[in-house]
Amino acid sequence: MKHCLRLALAAACACGSLATACADDAIPPSGRDLREILGVTHVAGKYHLTRKEFLVEGAEQIAALGARVIKLYLKVPPREYPFNTQWPPTESLVDVARTAPYRAVLAMPFSTYILTTYSAGRGDHYWLRGIGAAEAQDETEQFYRLARHLLTEYRGSGKTFVLQPWEGDWAIRGSFDRKADPTAQAIEGMIGWLNARQAGVDRARSEVGQNGVRVFHAAEVNLVRIAMLEHRPTVTTDVLPHTRVDLVSYSAWDTQENPQEFRRALDYIARYAPDRDPFGGRNVYVGEFGLPENERSAEQMRRVVPDVIDTAVAWGCPFVVYWQLYCNEARRQPVRQNDDVRGFWLIRPDGSKSWVWHELQRRLEAVGQPAAEDGGRPPR
Repeated sequence: MKHCLRLALAAACACGSLATACADDAIPPSGRDLREILGVTHVAGKYHLTRKEFLVEGAEQIAALGARVIKLYLKVPPREYPFNTQWPPTESLVDVARTAPYRAVLAMPFSTYILTTYSAGRGDHYWLRGIGAAEAQDETEQFYRLARHLLTEYRGSGKTFVLQPWEGDWAIRGSFDRKADPTAQAIEGMIGWLNARQAGVDRARSEVGQNGVRVFHAAEVNLVRIAMLEHRPTVTTDVLPHTRVDLVSYSAWDTQENPQEFRRALDYIARYAPDRDPFGGRNVYVGEFGLPENERSAEQMRRVVPDVIDTAVAWGCPFVVYWQLYCNEARRQPVRQNDDVRGFWLIRPDGSKSWVWHELQRRLEAVGQPAAEDGGRPPR
């Protein structure tokens, strides 16, 4: 395992709130452009504000915010983006990517698309019982075809695509019970499954090349705290070291409210993650963070959100993604009022914008100057 040395700036910010310790939060370390790092998720919102196709509506809102990083689901479009859209039947991941709404969004001026996606034709977590050779081969083939499509269709665009699953520590347990530990069979199954997906992406890159477009594959972890403090089996400790994934997404709900613990979690994940070019040892990104505004105080929102951003950027995360644009957790349906959802949003059901929207916009608009020569980013 590697022992990661982190930026001196992050160490200087380790005491107290990073929002106050790091005075200039507009310019990330190494001159990296925050617009290429800070993003927003759009998936399964319980309301819409226009008559546009729902996938397109949300992407346009995120583009208007000024973010160049967007996280979407490329999985079951009628369920995840139901409003104002007649989705055609699809049989493959490439079919989904070729639908008109996805083509419209993938043509927008985003630099990075993080896509939560699973192979077609089987359950998302079929590997819990182990993964057979034929299943692994099909998994590899489906991800090869999707990666090849993205590498050819968007050649020369300068875009980056990251293909990832969702919250592996819940998946490997087969439930949302954090007291349960994954079985040895599930651990081996996930290792084989992630490596099969990665093999497809690796094969496409080897055959097609990355000519002005990049495609990567990531795992996602979400129960890091119990690994650090209780030494329990997790995806971080028991799966990642046996994979070849390009990146690791951290869905950071378990440590996001404590800046020091959150930073330790990033270090901890990086210690177990395999180093892969071009990210090397800083191949951990924040795939989810946020708070439900209807259930938290304004003070909590104004403390936690800046702390996560400042800590993650100072650490060197390539992406930091807020959850999310429109709230996906309803208290009552249909959603007609702001109180009908929990408040995971940038834009409320009544169309008003939250404090977090304005905070993200302030940061993104403040970064108008060019990045440093190396950009702090892996070369294209």
